[in-house]
Amino acid sequence: MAEQAEIIEQPRLPAYQVILRPLVTEKGMHRSTRNNQYAFEVHLKATKDDVRRAVEELFNVEVDKVRTQNRRGKPRKHRFKQGQTKGWKKAIVTLNKEHRIDFF
Repeated sequence: MAEQAEIIEQPRLPAYQVILRPLVTEKGMHRSTRNNQYAFEVHLKATKDDVRRAVEELFNVEVDKVRTQNRRGKPRKHRFKQGQTKGWKKAIVTLNKEHRIDFF
């Protein structure tokens, strides 16, 4: 008989460690007014479920959808050395129609 594989559960990050900062840009403000979507920089190891839980817990809102993007670092030069900026993870969160987040 086939043995069942053990499911190893990763430790969950606390809500305040999942969301690093909100991304306040022109495009982000346009999305928030038109589509009720907000962008955040999130922890690299955070999953969509982690982001959903953190936003609902920190801002007391109801989340409809979460989309994530892994952003690559950009190449940079300093004097004669080549380098690269750090990669980061972006989450775009769509809220329920009745809910809003006010950053200002």
